[in-house]
Amino acid sequence: MNEHGMNGAAGEAHPREEGRPLLFRNARIIDPAAGREIRGDLLVREGRIAAIGQAIAPPEGAATIDCAGACLAPGIIDVGVKVGEPGERHKESYRTASAAAAAGGVTTIVTRPDTAQPIDTPETLEFVRRRAAEVAQIRIHPMAALTRRREGREMSEIGLLMDAGAVAFTDGDHVVEDTKVLARCLTYAAMMGAKVIGHVQDPGLSRGAAATAGKFAALKGLPAVPAMAERMGLMRDLALVELTGADWHADQVTTRSALAVLARAKEAGLAVTAGCSIHHLTLNEFDIGDYRTFFKLKPPLRAEEDRVAAVEAVASGLIDIIASMHTPQDEESKRLPFEEAASGAVGLETLLPAALRLVHGGQLDLPRLFRALSLRPAEIFGLEGGRMQRGAPADLVLFDPDRPFILDRFALHSKSKNTPFDGARMEGRVLGTWVGGRQIFPAGDG
Repeated sequence: MNEHGMNGAAGEAHPREEGRPLLFRNARIIDPAAGREIRGDLLVREGRIAAIGQAIAPPEGAATIDCAGACLAPGIIDVGVKVGEPGERHKESYRTASAAAAAGGVTTIVTRPDTAQPIDTPETLEFVRRRAAEVAQIRIHPMAALTRRREGREMSEIGLLMDAGAVAFTDGDHVVEDTKVLARCLTYAAMMGAKVIGHVQDPGLSRGAAATAGKFAALKGLPAVPAMAERMGLMRDLALVELTGADWHADQVTTRSALAVLARAKEAGLAVTAGCSIHHLTLNEFDIGDYRTFFKLKPPLRAEEDRVAAVEAVASGLIDIIASMHTPQDEESKRLPFEEAASGAVGLETLLPAALRLVHGGQLDLPRLFRALSLRPAEIFGLEGGRMQRGAPADLVLFDPDRPFILDRFALHSKSKNTPFDGARMEGRVLGTWVGGRQIFPAGDG
């Protein structure tokens, strides 16, 4: 595949641009903005895409990579990644999260503030940014907490946190139950031009739940939450968005009935967008059948009809973003009875091969997939990446969408190994990842 080598180099949270020109030859170039793929070449100069076309002549001194028909796409922008620093570095550090992202073709992550010490002050945010800059190979954009300590009682210092680099505000899965407090937060966020991320669940119904209510959960004897809890939470939040004019994004919409509400809000012109985790797009409630806690997620896995509806919503653009919702948990927190185990799964390395299941199944084509993985996240969060066009950052992933493998969780780069895909047959291997024209995966090919 490689004419002049693909040796990697350590990068930064905001990596330096590579000075030497780089020419990718004979690639299937995936352009999500144009909704097409073309066979051709791509030239990188000074960390940015300089040209896309046929038979591009290599500049003097350029490195050349023969892609041999592999797919070349904009690097994935993964929204809602949890890193354990500060407070839970034993679960995931910025160094290991960065390595996992690079191996998965993820060039940018937007991180959550739901750490053991919540990211709710400029000082904590500065620590996170400094730590990421020291060790990360990828681009990292942190979100901050919407309320102090994520307790839903008092608004965080949104203006100061924006000045410190926060790209959005969220309390994660801690729903702000006090409607007046949330309205105040949304009003201020709208005044400041800040984006707010909501977790759309009715907290009273969903508290303590381990599965989605229905016959299957009842047979398994698991505490469950009705799917309607998501619709109820979404309807409340959308009413407040309409009231305040806030710029708002739902982290996960996973049920058919909630999707109908989302569609009406978009048709009404509200400034709302939505995401869905790859696990909710590729797994369903039956996957928890043997009480494997790696399948315990928040919100819980849904009925098959909900999964199908969510996939259709991605295809239509109603759901804007596909995310891993990477949530590392250590072995001790998962080796518990299902209803007591911690929720969440790692997903930085499995996001792309899992998403390719939707391509192989005929539900999505590659440009539409990368619209949800790269382009829309960049547009929604105001980032440069996600595009295959001249002048765009050369944040790229080269992958073989058809190469099969059996996933071994112990081979993952993440510190935590809690993936529901352990032992699963998957298709789609990342061959190389570049950030700003600098190769960050693989670290070297000998």
